[in-house]
Amino acid sequence: MFYKSVVGEATAEKVIEKSRFLAYVSHIGDEEEAKAYLLKVRSLHPMATHVCYGYIADKLGNLQRFSDDGEPQGTAGMPILGVLKAQELRETLIAVVRYFGGIKLGAGGLTRAYAGCAADGLSAIPVKGYETGVELTLSVEYSEVNAALRFLEKQTVLSRDFSSEAEFTVIVKETDAAQFIARARDFLNGRVKFREGRRYFYPF
Repeated sequence: MFYKSVVGEATAEKVIEKSRFLAYVSHIGDEEEAKAYLLKVRSLHPMATHVCYGYIADKLGNLQRFSDDGEPQGTAGMPILGVLKAQELRETLIAVVRYFGGIKLGAGGLTRAYAGCAADGLSAIPVKGYETGVELTLSVEYSEVNAALRFLEKQTVLSRDFSSEAEFTVIVKETDAAQFIARARDFLNGRVKFREGRRYFYPF
């Protein structure tokens, strides 16, 4: 399975007709994380006029939520959600905070403002493909440490442990695991042991 999502979180800000808009973008693993993140945003802006949002909280794109939070119906939450859907993102939330500046924007102006701010937020955060990964722990004698480090130069090393042997835990795509193990054994002349760990979706 493959899907796209953001990595981490980011913010963006713009002023339109004296109204201040702030976008908050975050990766969310499920709806509970989405609710917790929205509470965090609201706590940062207790005096904001509106905190509108859209999110897709699952890997398949079925769990979608949005809110206009007092703005005219269809002018905030749906445009924000539309930005996520246009980029085919999953497990992603965008909240847009508005401080009203005294000038009404009209329905079209609001729609453009919220969609534009949401897009600005997305442009400030990495978007990656998430695939099932597997953790592999490589164990080598200390005489093979330098060779192991050379082999792992372009890999995502999650941890290193130097005790009776040197151990390096990496995350690789599940579909690439067998090939990775074969390449490591070849590179290290068979002087390496492997242990499989957890499997989960990871932003490769």
